[in-house]
Amino acid sequence: MEQAEQIKLGRTLFEYIDKDEQARSEVPFANPVSDYICRDQADRERKLLFRDHPLILGMTGDLPNPGDFFTNDFAGRPILVVRGKDGKVNAFLNVCRHRGAKLATADLAQGCARTGGSFTCPYHGWAYGLDGRLLGILDADAFGEVDRPARSLRRLAAVERNGFIWVRPGSDEPFDPDTLLNALAPEMAAYGFERYSHYQTRTLRRAMNWKLVIGTFLEGYHIKILHRNSIASMLLGAHTSFDPYGRHVRMAVPRTGFRTLREAPEDEWDVLKHTAVVYALFPNTVLVWQGDHMETWRVYPGATPDESVMHASLYIPEPALTDKATRHWDRNMKILLDTVEHEDFPLGEDMQRGFHSGAQDHLLFGRNEPALAHFHRSVHEALCLQEA
Repeated sequence: MEQAEQIKLGRTLFEYIDKDEQARSEVPFANPVSDYICRDQADRERKLLFRDHPLILGMTGDLPNPGDFFTNDFAGRPILVVRGKDGKVNAFLNVCRHRGAKLATADLAQGCARTGGSFTCPYHGWAYGLDGRLLGILDADAFGEVDRPARSLRRLAAVERNGFIWVRPGSDEPFDPDTLLNALAPEMAAYGFERYSHYQTRTLRRAMNWKLVIGTFLEGYHIKILHRNSIASMLLGAHTSFDPYGRHVRMAVPRTGFRTLREAPEDEWDVLKHTAVVYALFPNTVLVWQGDHMETWRVYPGATPDESVMHASLYIPEPALTDKATRHWDRNMKILLDTVEHEDFPLGEDMQRGFHSGAQDHLLFGRNEPALAHFHRSVHEALCLQEA
């Protein structure tokens, strides 16, 4: 975040603190329960939001070296993302063009380097380069004249920019991440996430709709109640800000030490050090700036509307090369996971079950939950759904 924007955000948060207020929408928002349980809507989301729409599948720190790769099946297609020998990121369907076997299987999906500079099919040994080219066919004379370029891996559109790795799961149709981010693009660039190192990723599966997972991060209303014994003492959750950027959202929550900024001139304010900044990058990524590091939540729908799967990742400003650093970031990862796993997600799963009870047709988001309402309105807009 640029310094001018930090100062602007700091002024807004101080105004909320001084007035014992927070960002509010003009009116409450009624969100239909069907958003979370309707199979037809879930099918439409998979196509329009998780197949056709570019997604953030990883960060630069996930692929630090040529030959490093990761896989992702959760967008509905088996995807292989790899850094080529030229340093550029490539994305392909993770499918051998001979008989359709996966080249990189689940136990190889953690970003390990391919020192041989190629992927070899575990079924019949066909080999592919980091650029997707078909390099070798075992017993090639049995196949006659093979058009090797035509048998290369199916390429998907992929762009690496400002630390983010974007992929369009459904095709190789080009796109521009800055156009997707719109006015938020300069702010994302200012963080310098391309310099950050990947520390750890956990894959979590929960019995709750993917949008319910996203919503966990988009309001501070619940902090003093649900998190009263964990993180509530660290945050001023009743003084959150809200800024929409097209379909994206920025929500900032001041930390308890935020008031100390007033001891320095505005042009010396380090607002990011004293604020948890939450970005919902449409459609399915939540980025949380945590003062000196960043966490991401990349959330995908499960097999039914009642299921979701997510990658929870921690990225740090420099590699953890000492035992002290490892202990520090282990503690941060534990806080990250314990809060959601022990508090947010069990309650979310209860809510998901409750949606099927018939107790209500709509959920009511208060004026003090503007980011949550904005996210759901953005989903409805993208799906061409009429507001209830």
